[in-house]
Order: sequence, then C-alpha cells, then structure tokens
Amino acid sequence: MSKSTATTAPEPSGSAGPSKSFIVGNLAACSLLWGSSYLFIKLMAGDVAPWAIAACRGLLGAATLALFVMARGQSPLPRRHELRHWLVLGTCNGWLPNVLVAYALIQLASGPAAMIQAAGPLVTALFAHVLFLEEQLSRRRLVGILVGMAGVAILVGPRVIEGGGTALSLLAMVGATLSYACANLYTRAVPPRAGDPIRLALGQQMVSGTGALLLTLTVSGWGALLALAPHWQAALALGVFATAMPVAFFMRLIRAAGPTRAAMTGYLVPAVAVAMGVLVLGETLELRQVIGGCIILAGVFLVSTAPAGGRAG
Repeated sequence: MSKSTATTAPEPSGSAGPSKSFIVGNLAACSLLWGSSYLFIKLMAGDVAPWAIAACRGLLGAATLALFVMARGQSPLPRRHELRHWLVLGTCNGWLPNVLVAYALIQLASGPAAMIQAAGPLVTALFAHVLFLEEQLSRRRLVGILVGMAGVAILVGPRVIEGGGTALSLLAMVGATLSYACANLYTRAVPPRAGDPIRLALGQQMVSGTGALLLTLTVSGWGALLALAPHWQAALALGVFATAMPVAFFMRLIRAAGPTRAAMTGYLVPAVAVAMGVLVLGETLELRQVIGGCIILAGVFLVSTAPAGGRAG
C-alpha cells in the first residue's frame, strides 16, 4: 500500500497527539508491571504447568478488569460491535502466541527465541509505516528500533548463539512474533466506537484466559489448576498487577501513541525482568546486562521522543 493510500487510524487523543510525558509514563508503567510477571512466574515454576499459569493469569486479569468496568456502570459482557475485536485480540495477543512460544521453547534455546521475539518492534514499525499515515518510519525511529535490538542481544548475551530447535520450532517463534505485531496494529485500527482501551483489555483477557483454560483441561486436566493453590499469592499478583493493569495501560498507549512506540515495551520488559531478578531474587548482575539495559533505554528514548508522522528527527 502506498503512502497516498495508507489509512489513518482513529486518534483518540486529538490531532496534536499525546505528550512525551504521556508516552514515557505509560511505557514505564507497562514495562515495570509486565516485567514483574517473570518474578511471579519464577515463584511458581516447576510446580505449576505453563498452561495452567496462562489460564490463571488470563482469567484473573479478566476478572479484575470486569470489576473495574462494572464499577464504571458498564456491563462486562461484549457488545455486538465489540465481539469481533475481542476475539481477534484475545487470539492474536493471547492464547495463540502463548501456545506457539510454549511449543517453540520445547526445543529452541531461550537466546535465539528472545532475539526472534525482539524483532517484534521492527516488524510492527514496518507494517505500521505502510498502514498508517501518522506512523511513517523516520530515520530516528528506525535507528532507535535497531539500537534497542542490539541492546536485547547484549542483554541476552551468550545465549544468542545457542543452538537447538527444529524448523517448526523456529517457525512457531516467528509466528508468535507476527501474531503480537498483528494484534498491536489491529488495536490501533479499531474504530472509536469499540476502542475503549479498558474494554479492549477486558475482551482480550477474557478470550485469552478461556482459550488457555480449555487447553489446560485438554492437556493436563483439573489437577494442573489445583497445583496453583499453594502459590495463590503469586498467582493473584500475576493476574492483577502483572496482567490486568499493564494490558490496560498498553491498550491506552497504542490507541493514543500508535503501535510503533507501544511496541518498545518488548525491549524494556526483559531489562526490567533482569533488574527484578537481581533486586528480589538475589541474581547476579553482569556488566554486559548493565550495558545492554542502557542501550535499550537509549533506543526506546529515540523512538518515544521521535516526532509523529515521519518527520525527520
């Protein structure tokens, strides 16, 4: 699609666009909250099946958002014009990539998997450049995205060159990355009538959690869910603080600032996860991780502060 025929997605925040403080604040909130999910998952790892963790996370996130929606005097059930959007987002940003990543990591080492997923912001930016007039990929944005990818590579470190994996596992990881990118782009294009960020977040978690629950029951049965009981504090924190809240912030960020900027959370979340591992779990912080984190921050700064609409900067 040429630039002359590209579509302009609805801009809830007005023609002037969101302020830099809005973008940076929401990026920070999303990254800090999502980054904490690794900590809560580690506290359950080995005792609870990943399918059950995904189901618990999605359903608790949906329940939290449903309570918030009801407190606003609205029904948590989908309206007719919202149903399609909820199904698409719950699939593309929920159960489908979760299944693909889980399958890929059975054989694929974590280093290559992390780098494939780190390509997500670049893929999102390239498609957004074609689809949305206000998302033209300026030199500053492109440099920031590539700098962020380099930072992730340094953060992951030696694991980048780990081997393993079949062609199918590689394709599964690529598929997950594309699925996330499609969800980001789709969120930006949802019409204003169905584009309330809180309701989009609610719908995504309802569909994602239900899909993961059905998968858990099919693969592992009810026993996998019962294994969550001893870890109810970590599960509750994962569903409320590390899922419901960041998803709501993320939807708001995409709707106001566009998918290119919002996708930079993909670089920030690993850095936050490393920092929390050091501060809470007592993990060792290496010099390359400090350098990688600083480079990631530099890349995110370039993208988040770049002018909208492809102006040079």
